[in-house]
Amino acid sequence: MTSRTSISGRLRLSAISLLAVSALAFSGCSNADGPKSGDPSAGPASSAPQSASVTPSASPTPKPTPVYKPADAKGRAQNVPVPVKPPLADKNSKEGLEAFAKYWFQALSYAYETGDTALIESASGPNCRFCSGLQDGLKTAWGGKKWIVGGKIQTPAVKTKFSPRELSQQATVQVIQEEIAIYKAKGTLYQAVTKASNTASQAVFQFDSTGWAMTDLGLIR
Repeated sequence: MTSRTSISGRLRLSAISLLAVSALAFSGCSNADGPKSGDPSAGPASSAPQSASVTPSASPTPKPTPVYKPADAKGRAQNVPVPVKPPLADKNSKEGLEAFAKYWFQALSYAYETGDTALIESASGPNCRFCSGLQDGLKTAWGGKKWIVGGKIQTPAVKTKFSPRELSQQATVQVIQEEIAIYKAKGTLYQAVTKASNTASQAVFQFDSTGWAMTDLGLIR
């Protein structure tokens, strides 16, 4: 059985022989003074080696980071950072409860700045009346092309009474909130400005298979 190597070699030899015959046939028509095309002394035509040029690929231009712009009398806030719930806030522990309480108020602060109450709704229990009241108030404040200026929240202190045997857990939270101004489409105030506040709130939470949820909230007078 003939191998592929011997067949390909035989084909190459046949091609070389054909070229040699063609060169000899045309050698009589060439210039007498010039070298014969079939003359071995003429040598093969040399060609300068060409180096392949590699075009470096252009580095992708990084997209500019959106710049946060707080709301003012001329318009709404832009590129407000979305709060991210830390993994610790899903733990059924004292530290997890404190982390979740801080996250809940961050979600509320985000709702004040953007009018988006989705985060605060998902972090609140269905029977939390105070939570529902806050959400309804925010939807009203942002309705009809209105927007809120201010209202950002900080929670510098969170104290919990965590007991693994209890179904509900309580936390006392210091809530500092900027003044709140609601503007209409023409940039005029919708109502009187709500002054800044620094209060203590008593929050109640429950933990289940989905994690923590706020179930009640009230101010400590």
